[in-house]
Amino acid sequence: MPGSLILFYVAAAFVLSGGIGVVVSKNIVYCAFSLLVSMIGIAGVFLLAFAEFLALVQILIYGGAVVIVILFALMLTRIEDFRDISDNRNRPLALVISLGLLAMLIASLVRTPTPQGDQSAVSMVELGESLFTDWAIPFEVASLVLLVALVGAIVIVRRDAGDEEQGDPS
Repeated sequence: MPGSLILFYVAAAFVLSGGIGVVVSKNIVYCAFSLLVSMIGIAGVFLLAFAEFLALVQILIYGGAVVIVILFALMLTRIEDFRDISDNRNRPLALVISLGLLAMLIASLVRTPTPQGDQSAVSMVELGESLFTDWAIPFEVASLVLLVALVGAIVIVRRDAGDEEQGDPS
């Protein structure tokens, strides 16, 4: 068994275990950390596909920034909102649908032949030029959307906290 296949199985185990942790865990902080584990596994898959830049972006942007934004949003959310959430009654139906989808994906994976192509790395100069000429504005727009979402969460929480303090007679 080649070493790259073993590394792929390790990365796939990270992706699957992190994904299962996101879905199964009832603690939302553990869900965020499970999402981080899954994203690290995806970065490993990118490394095996000779996409070093995508692996770095996966860890820095998704693994770092997005998980931190999720944790900040959780810290700014009132704990009373989480106490009101009850267990969903549709969980058995979701499990059946998920298992059916998993069976369909495994069947398509088994029946589809693996293409054997030439694996070569992309020039970092070409990638950098494309990133900073063609894709600069979409990256900036995405960062602004994340910033607006974070500021919006802060404003909503501060407004709710201010309303509670004003209504409290003591």
